[in-house]
Amino acid sequence: MEKKRKVVLAYSGGLDTSFCAKYLSVEKGLEVYSVIVNTGGFEMDELISIEEKAYALGVKKHKTIDITDDYYNKCIKYLVFGNILKNNTYPLSVSSERTFQAIAIAEYAKEIEAGYIAHGSTGAGNDQVRFDYVFNIIAPEINILTPIRDLLLSREQEINYLKNNGVDEDWKTKAYSINKGLWGVSIGGKETLTSNETLPGEAYLSQLTAHEEKEIRLNFNKGEISGLNGNSYTSKVNLIKKLNEIASSFAIGRDVHVGDTILGTKGRVAFEAAAPLVIIKAHHALEKHTLTKWQLHWKEQLANWYGMFMHESFYLEPVMRNIEKFLDDTQKSVNGEVIIKLAPYRFSIVGINSPNDLMQSEVCEYGEMNKAWSSEDVKGFTKIMSNSLLVYNNVNKMEH
Repeated sequence: MEKKRKVVLAYSGGLDTSFCAKYLSVEKGLEVYSVIVNTGGFEMDELISIEEKAYALGVKKHKTIDITDDYYNKCIKYLVFGNILKNNTYPLSVSSERTFQAIAIAEYAKEIEAGYIAHGSTGAGNDQVRFDYVFNIIAPEINILTPIRDLLLSREQEINYLKNNGVDEDWKTKAYSINKGLWGVSIGGKETLTSNETLPGEAYLSQLTAHEEKEIRLNFNKGEISGLNGNSYTSKVNLIKKLNEIASSFAIGRDVHVGDTILGTKGRVAFEAAAPLVIIKAHHALEKHTLTKWQLHWKEQLANWYGMFMHESFYLEPVMRNIEKFLDDTQKSVNGEVIIKLAPYRFSIVGINSPNDLMQSEVCEYGEMNKAWSSEDVKGFTKIMSNSLLVYNNVNKMEH
């Protein structure tokens, strides 16, 4: 009976999850165990404030779980290996975190033998699917509660309920909904509900403070970031944070992503991801120098699938481990330094230095000199290469 009274609530400290904490306790008579899973988006003072809020709402126990390093090693690393930008735009900033947060929450619920798991998602977005999907796989014996989705409550109704139950916090309506993580920030507002408007500059968390162009150097070892401006980093997470601090001062990484939601609708979201975009573009530039034509080709095909599966919550599908092994294997020669120029609102790749640079070959030099073949070799090669179309043209008399 004790087990059935426990509910683990995915808690952020916002209005929706605060309503859930009070509602599940008062209306359902459950013992609420609130948990926040940090994947790099919270500072210590924020986590302390969230914990204080949870206890003020009457939760029985609050827990903070930090999985930032795990998130990097099991997710971000492969997003970089695959140069993954959904629809050639979005680095799966916050959307890639949800599965890992859900896994940690489900495991905690099993650990304390909870009877329920709850989250504050509405019925309109992707996150409800991501949470439910993971919970159903990892903890199928635990019932899922979703008060906001099930009760179809307005923001005003949630606020009034909390006030009537002694929670008189100042729940000012924010103009923008912001989700911050290690791999970027997503921002939703009235403009993203349209197809023709964009966010004003002040809506972004990072503002332009650096005005003079700056050159930086980013190092990679077997595809992984390893150093910045001559300094080596053992912690990839700290390197990402440091790079983001530098690049975001130039207001780099702002954009609006339009894509297909898991539910089949079109969705639009603004984001800022200074470090992710710089890292992905730098990594891709290095790969173009160090990988073969067909390595690049097949990486792109599989990476597109990997990014789509990650976005749509299929991280636990075994094929993801297969793709990760392929991506891992392609990174053996992706070593070296990428030179990047930062400027207000933009950046550019200057060039690379790598011991694996395929442009360094002594066999030939593009457009200049060949040492591995003669002019007669090229004539024969070209003649043979044209045979298939020569035959087709002879049979079908194709138009030119």
